[in-house]
Amino acid sequence: MNKTRPAPDLWLFLCIMGLLTIGMVMVYSAGSVLAFHDYGDSFYFVKRQLLFAVLGLVAMFFTASIDFRVWKKYANIALIVCFALLVIVLIPVVGVVRGGARSWLGISSFGIQPSEFMKLGMILFLSKWLSSEEWDITSFGKGLMPPLGLMGLAFGLIMLQPDLGTGTVMMGAAMMIVFTAGARLRHLGMLGLAGAAGFVGLILAAPYRLKRITAFLDPWSDPLGAGYQIIQSLYAIGPGGLGGLGLGMSRQKYSYVPEPQTDFIFSILAEELGFIGGLIVLLLFLILVWRGMRVAMTIPDRFGSLLAVGIVGMVAVQVIINIGVVIGLMPVTGITLPLISYGGSSLTLMLTALGILLNLSRYAR
Repeated sequence: MNKTRPAPDLWLFLCIMGLLTIGMVMVYSAGSVLAFHDYGDSFYFVKRQLLFAVLGLVAMFFTASIDFRVWKKYANIALIVCFALLVIVLIPVVGVVRGGARSWLGISSFGIQPSEFMKLGMILFLSKWLSSEEWDITSFGKGLMPPLGLMGLAFGLIMLQPDLGTGTVMMGAAMMIVFTAGARLRHLGMLGLAGAAGFVGLILAAPYRLKRITAFLDPWSDPLGAGYQIIQSLYAIGPGGLGGLGLGMSRQKYSYVPEPQTDFIFSILAEELGFIGGLIVLLLFLILVWRGMRVAMTIPDRFGSLLAVGIVGMVAVQVIINIGVVIGLMPVTGITLPLISYGGSSLTLMLTALGILLNLSRYAR
């Protein structure tokens, strides 16, 4: 007699839907002025976001209904496809340049961002690889270096676009899997120092990244240049106060905050909904991370546990970086806020991954 599995975690599902709903409202509110100015349609961004939300929800319910162990069989294929897309996007006649990065595949304004899919592909593959009982992750040379080499190769291809933000999120989620799998803290500490040195090298190698660092340290040294985004973001957050100026009443979205519907949407949200609105969003993310880590700790399957850690890590790292940038605690990196910011590939991928997490929650004790 087959035992029926319980329904997915209700708290997790409600957080996802709550954040998605807030995101749809804020994409319209934050992007309506820019949409009307550029396209003559105030609903331009929200209509596209709604389309990708529907596609993402279909993908989420699909992955939520499939036994998570199925993905273990296709992890190798998924990673190969992701690597192939990262190579194809670098071909000048194929890859589309947007915002100074050759990160897109598609036609006209419709496209996909292969680096977004690599995040989930790497999580699936590492979860499978490191869940093997034969693999000794505590060994530095034979256990830790091979997965790190694979991660480094993916990061290098992403940096050729270049897309430091997405590469950082992928590495952060992957390192959480490596740590959970049992890697020695001493080894990770040494690699952390090497990574920090490499990160400094990447910053020094590109003048625009160095400008972002100097702007982060002192945005007022170049208020109309490198420091402009941070200053305008803080100008949006400050007047919001406790309750905000009111939904749709933002002043900074009138061509002050660049691309207010994407990377800096949280600053517009804080301006319109205030500290209370921002706190609600942060609490929803916190509950999502809590319920996701609860799944990782209680599911009686090593592959499932590492997979949950990777998905939750991807969300958490992206939230920390995005909000850190918006409130001036981190340099500008170009990272969207999961489920809130405008963006087709990011939204679809995130909902697909969260569908897997919902399925994992059905097997948690």
